[in-house]
Amino acid sequence: MTDLSATTGVTDRPSGTAQQTGAAPDAIQQFLDQQRPETPCLVMDLAQVRNRYRQLRTALPDARICYAVKANPTPDVVGELVGLGSSFDVASPGEIDLCLAKGAAPESISYGNTIKKRRDVARAYEQGVRLFATDSAADLANIAEVAPGAQVFCRVLVDNTGSRTPFGRKFGCLPETAVELLVRARELGLDPVGVSFHSGSQQLEPSAWEHGISAAQRVFAGCAERGLALRMVNLGGGLPASYTESAPPLADYVQRIEEALDRCFPSARPELLVEPGRFLVGDAGVLRSEVVLVTDSCDGERRWVYLDIGRYNGLAETEGEAITYRLRTSRDGDEVGPVVLAGPTCDGDDVLYQRTRYELPRTLRGGDWVDLLSAGAYTASYSSVGFNGFTPLPTYCVDGDQQS
Repeated sequence: MTDLSATTGVTDRPSGTAQQTGAAPDAIQQFLDQQRPETPCLVMDLAQVRNRYRQLRTALPDARICYAVKANPTPDVVGELVGLGSSFDVASPGEIDLCLAKGAAPESISYGNTIKKRRDVARAYEQGVRLFATDSAADLANIAEVAPGAQVFCRVLVDNTGSRTPFGRKFGCLPETAVELLVRARELGLDPVGVSFHSGSQQLEPSAWEHGISAAQRVFAGCAERGLALRMVNLGGGLPASYTESAPPLADYVQRIEEALDRCFPSARPELLVEPGRFLVGDAGVLRSEVVLVTDSCDGERRWVYLDIGRYNGLAETEGEAITYRLRTSRDGDEVGPVVLAGPTCDGDDVLYQRTRYELPRTLRGGDWVDLLSAGAYTASYSSVGFNGFTPLPTYCVDGDQQS
């Protein structure tokens, strides 16, 4: 596992570290300095999104990249990826509408949610979507009835060890069940194309994909015994962004994926899909927040720093302290001390970091700002519609390639 004490701003030991975490992308910093937007807000650099997409395209040249829209559905982000030739992994009619409105072709859309209403499947089919995920007989029957002839792939359940936000057992089925479902799909007049899996979001173990590729091979073999030739493996998402825990480089993930594919599919490489979300947009965003209050702790050990951003208006992934963001403040360089970080609402669960030790400037006061770096994924898209009357998190987009 990674060593939190090697990062800046956070430690898992009482010894403490400096709070300085590095600079935000230049274009974002310039926007924040010049525009001084109302906080909290998220600022995205589209140039960073483009760079990440091109990096992944180079690393996996034969894979179809389907951006997981749920990570950040900002229309400008989606439009940028349309222009790059990306495909899209969607979970709802709203995400389909967004992609189509930004110019995506219907055939570029994969309806990757295995939990969907029959009428939503029908609507997607009417809009031209032809690729659907499934993992149950009930969902498969709906697809066959209202999306005749559509392509389907079956999601299998895999080990998510190494993921900071694993999926548990909500999605996917056993490989043996997947064989039965895909054979049944053929009987129902559908086009069963392959298998998908997800190694868990913010996956820090490159070998995790080996489990899914091995499971996919078992499904391919089982279907072949039944006279059904599959042709596609969806590698899912899970590629990481940069938080306080350092992640391996993309090359390490690609190497383990390629080795597993060579081992499991030595004679004929299947078509590949990949569903990045966090990897494409996470590091492209900075979330600016304002300090509301700084108070002394009742035990005298740690100050409480209350921000105007919390678990209900953008920081849902701090639940269980799963994602620990790198921080930067307007008082960096001053002496630091340990703090508890909390959100602004009247909910006792709206505490961001209590077990993870953060150290922030002792001079920090209400009205100062705190930036959360690499906050472009699963922040604005997780923001509530107005719990306690706090508004959803607004998003601004800048383009670092067009800045002077």
